[in-house]
Amino acid sequence: MKQTNISIFIPHIGCPHKCSFCDQRTISGTQKPPRAEDVTALLDEQAPHLSERGITAEIAFFGGSFTAIPRDYMLELLKAAKSAAERYSCYTGIRCSTRPDCIDEQTLALLKEYGMTAIELGAQSMSDEVLAANERGHTADDVRKAARLIKESGIELGLQMMTGLYKDTPERCLYTADEFIGLSPATVRVYPTVILKNTRLGELFERGEYKSFSFEETIDLCAELLRKFTRNNIRVIRMGLHASADVERDMLGGVYHPALRETVESRIILNDLKERFSALEKGNYRVYTDPKNISKVKGQKKCNVKALSEFGYNIDVLPLDGEYLLIK
Repeated sequence: MKQTNISIFIPHIGCPHKCSFCDQRTISGTQKPPRAEDVTALLDEQAPHLSERGITAEIAFFGGSFTAIPRDYMLELLKAAKSAAERYSCYTGIRCSTRPDCIDEQTLALLKEYGMTAIELGAQSMSDEVLAANERGHTADDVRKAARLIKESGIELGLQMMTGLYKDTPERCLYTADEFIGLSPATVRVYPTVILKNTRLGELFERGEYKSFSFEETIDLCAELLRKFTRNNIRVIRMGLHASADVERDMLGGVYHPALRETVESRIILNDLKERFSALEKGNYRVYTDPKNISKVKGQKKCNVKALSEFGYNIDVLPLDGEYLLIK
């Protein structure tokens, strides 16, 4: 059965810091905080559509730091979510995103009482220098402590990281990934930095004091991150911001692509093909792959096919059920 999220975005309410990259109004596409009746109406509306299609969903409070909003307001939203989960079998749990320094035993006990099943920590980096430079207001040790408490509580742990922040390097991103793996999360999200107007990163960018990783650097890095997490049985449930007209309008730089995950997966396949062809003579070949992978093997606008041809390998890509890469 297919699983999805019904996302309810909480604007910047409660966050103790405005981080260098943050403009939640652009990222979430909303400014008005939802109330309990809004949550109830949304979940009532979506339940029959999910059931008809045989889809289950978690109710997801995203967009801000859920455990940092006023406690009465948090409980108001949780009560509405829990009530819907009890009334509709298509809702299988509740998840939220929050800051590492806004988690403690008391808060976790309260979240469990109201049916919280997963918490995603916006860690962003495990480099204290990067965290300080981007005004996160917490340390890598705060991430480690919060992750431990969440796992001890029995709630699923998710971690979120960003690449290309101010003072960041690819090596620091790979270090962050290794630190994440050591914390054994169930899921990870990877967000290449998008530089937005009305942010400190935007100001630094416009003054020429900061530039993020290039598109090619980001795709290569994300390919390595995806490999690393997958090999350690950690699900990467998102790469890149969701497609958004607001982001496209307000971005000054950084890396944004509406199909970033597929682009990264295509780069992994290209790297695998290069490795395999390196042991073969140059010439014409057929590459067989499962039909679902054909577009990724070819690459966007056949970029993988073109890249291999530059090395002397001309390929035709053909379907073969269940195959990853078979070269003939």
